[in-house]
Amino acid sequence: MNEVFKALADPGRRRLLDELNERNGQTLRELCAGMDMARQSVSKHLAVLEAAGLVTTTWRGREKLHYLDAAPINAIAERWMTRYDRRRAGALADLKRALESAPMHEFAYTTYINTTPEKLWQALTDPAFTRQYWGVAFETDWSKGSPMTWTENGATTSDPGQVVLESDPYRRLSYTWHTFTEEWADGNGIDRQTLAKLQRESRSKVTFTLEPHGESVKLTVLHAGFEPGSTAREMCSQGWPALLSSLKTLLETGSPLPRA
Repeated sequence: MNEVFKALADPGRRRLLDELNERNGQTLRELCAGMDMARQSVSKHLAVLEAAGLVTTTWRGREKLHYLDAAPINAIAERWMTRYDRRRAGALADLKRALESAPMHEFAYTTYINTTPEKLWQALTDPAFTRQYWGVAFETDWSKGSPMTWTENGATTSDPGQVVLESDPYRRLSYTWHTFTEEWADGNGIDRQTLAKLQRESRSKVTFTLEPHGESVKLTVLHAGFEPGSTAREMCSQGWPALLSSLKTLLETGSPLPRA
């Protein structure tokens, strides 16, 4: 956590996080337009934030997009909220809420896994792996445009809009999020009121980017396409950190984290 506190100590870096909190997924040029500092200074600040895990990046063609990653803030909040009462940890909780506020209609997480791109790709696509850390099995040939069938907690969902969007083995994978059905809701303990909200929302999509990083692989997960105030976004933002931690543990130790 030392790097996180060091990164947050600078007002310029906090302002950059504010900019990304207001509108996530900006280029360096866009961030510079909103900052009263030189391009080189903005670039250096972003490098510090990325090293601390507070900012993650992904590429859209030749453009490098920057995203706020609230996971380190969550970890700080949880560290003290588990040891002290809520009132004394209120300041940290407020910071967490500020960084996960409604203006963010997409979010990204980054983790480094001690594995190879080939093994990580297999863990993202092979039902023998996905069942272990996710509890989900996919049926698809993983070709662009191919339909996907999701099976989770005994419920199987398929839909014409549930498809593979991009498939570049060992480098990049993207697909639309699953369809919210009554069977899925029953299998996951979702009440009918929440299900109705989910079914009214437009479908989101998730993109995995795999980049070799020494003896490990940098995995960036971008989940986008949420509507303002999205119920799906709130649910997914709570689930992704635990899921990715379990994936990392499975590949590095052979066993996933115990499921809650």
